[in-house]
Amino acid sequence: MPDNHPTLLPGDELAMLQLIADTTPAMLAYFEAQTQCCRYANAGFAGHFGKQPQEVVGLHVRDIADPQVCQQIEAYAQPQQAGMPETLRFTRESRSGDGQVQYLEAVLRPHIASGVMVGVVLLMTDVSHYHHELVQQIRDSEERMRKFAAITTEAIVLHRDGLIIDGNDALVRMTGYALDELRGTPILDYVAPQFRLRALQYMRSEREDSYESGLIRANGELIHVEAEAKSMPGMDNEYRIVALRDMTASIQAGQRMDFLTQHDLLTRLPNRAHLNQLLEKALHQAHTRQSRIAVMSLDLDQFKAVNDSLSHRAGDLLLCEMAQRLCKALRPQDVVARIGGDDFVVLLAENPSLLETEAMATLLRSAVEAPYQIEGTQIVITLTTGIAMFPKDRDSPEVLLSNAEAALHMAKSRGRSFAQFYTPALEGRATRMLMQEQLLRLAVEQGEFELHYQPQMHIGSGALAGFEALVRWKHPHRGLVSPNEFIGFAENRGLIAAVDRWVLNEACRQARAWQDAGFPPVPMAVNLSAQEFRQRDVPEEVAQALSSTGLDARLLHIELTESTLMQSGEQMPEALHALKALGVGLAIDDFGTGYSSLAYLRKHPIDRLKIDRSFVADLPHNPDAGAIVSAIVQMGRSLHLEIIAEGVETHAQRDQLQKIGCDMMQGFLVSAPLSCEQAQHWMSQHCHPLQKQ
Repeated sequence: MPDNHPTLLPGDELAMLQLIADTTPAMLAYFEAQTQCCRYANAGFAGHFGKQPQEVVGLHVRDIADPQVCQQIEAYAQPQQAGMPETLRFTRESRSGDGQVQYLEAVLRPHIASGVMVGVVLLMTDVSHYHHELVQQIRDSEERMRKFAAITTEAIVLHRDGLIIDGNDALVRMTGYALDELRGTPILDYVAPQFRLRALQYMRSEREDSYESGLIRANGELIHVEAEAKSMPGMDNEYRIVALRDMTASIQAGQRMDFLTQHDLLTRLPNRAHLNQLLEKALHQAHTRQSRIAVMSLDLDQFKAVNDSLSHRAGDLLLCEMAQRLCKALRPQDVVARIGGDDFVVLLAENPSLLETEAMATLLRSAVEAPYQIEGTQIVITLTTGIAMFPKDRDSPEVLLSNAEAALHMAKSRGRSFAQFYTPALEGRATRMLMQEQLLRLAVEQGEFELHYQPQMHIGSGALAGFEALVRWKHPHRGLVSPNEFIGFAENRGLIAAVDRWVLNEACRQARAWQDAGFPPVPMAVNLSAQEFRQRDVPEEVAQALSSTGLDARLLHIELTESTLMQSGEQMPEALHALKALGVGLAIDDFGTGYSSLAYLRKHPIDRLKIDRSFVADLPHNPDAGAIVSAIVQMGRSLHLEIIAEGVETHAQRDQLQKIGCDMMQGFLVSAPLSCEQAQHWMSQHCHPLQKQ
């Protein structure tokens, strides 16, 4: 029988498909993946934006759709997004061409040909009716939701599609948005860009553990939050309550703590620890790129004279201005760090040649050596530089720094304002310094130290007043090494704080052990460095040492030099008052050699002054020395401080000190520093007035 049904020609099929597409209420468009330009749009899609289809075709997605749709299409079309779900759905608030607000459900589907994404199909459906019904349903049960939302300070009720249904007053205070502004809008609109992908992953996974995120307040500020989502009971996972906790303050505090642990507090430059990290990174990059780096060790000549002749404050101001000059002279990619005192290190990491490095050293020297105006005084100071290069001068941070320092010492031996490149002739010196540092670090880790104890005696009665704990290094090759030979080295290498902590704990332990063995309670004096106060919570460490050993706080005396008081910054008065609150005694060691005044002493809760041995040595024959010691004693008396003289070696010195009114003495006339066993024997035999020979 003949076929009476008409047959559609190819052109008719296209017309039929076009008719179907234009008749459907859905909005349909096709975008080319490579260009993100529209290649097809039905009447519904174009009409939503107030245009005809032919007006939309050829336009870039940014010229048509709203930002979220643009962002999704652009991200979806990227090659690295090939692993995303085949179909992506999301709900979006949109404004049509006539200005009406609509809620659209959008579906993205890739067009893949021969394994390559060539386009993206976008289908949008108006779900405003369902959205309004949804919001109304939730508002009808507002009391129930608020009961759940009250489980934490800030809370949001979300639909599974990410729309904000409701929130509480705490949320309003946190974000600065009114609830009417938040309701019905996507939560991702308020999530900071760097956190959006993670937030989206958590929303899709329906996980109920907490995660860190970030919200943008109405004023544009970023809030760091901890978010934890819970499904609402009886809602079939349609709605979730997201509890928020503001983490901004703690994160900012952590960031500040990270900065403080990696930077010098005075100059704000990277410190030794941070420098080592930067140098490790630079060496890794230089290895990969087969390029060069240069390390410069900088030292101010005669900087100590500035501190001694002016003040430590003047020295600090000079160091700060010097740091600014170095930063200004260097390129943005270069690094300058302060590793202690007047020691700085410069890192040139962008493949510098020898000539470029030498030119930079000259530029830095010129910048540093220009005159300074510090508190009305002009200061001129010179700079000496030691330089090591990678790969020429080894390839580890420790060796490079050690080689640069060896070159610095060679430059200083030639005079002031010199620059010296490292050469193999300096190998032995650099190796010895590196070995010394490694041995000292090992000693710190393994506690390879020993305390000796020097008695302190009341001048009038001859009774034992206490001991000063003096550290010795049990060197693997040299035996016991006196502190004069390694304390300065430990300070320069950033190890002195660890040594201080060991001394503090061991001295407290031994003082308590003697007491437990039947000896009378004996005060113990311990020296702490400026680094210990800058880097650690000294009151907390002292409290722990006292607690772990059971020593009475009144039997512990902390000794600090005048320079330590001056160098430790604004935290020093607070730390000293905290120590006094524990009951610990405080003494200024080597008094008279630094920069102190009556007003400065009144500022700190000091109990005792220790007259430096350099003044005692000239007693009783030098009238000037006698006048200085007498002035120190009178100053101490006016502040109700105890006075102890160091370095007392003769009876004549003892008699002069007693005449002046000094309370206590310490020195070889009483006893040399003693080992633990010797100190025990000394206490058994010499706790009586010292008789003249």
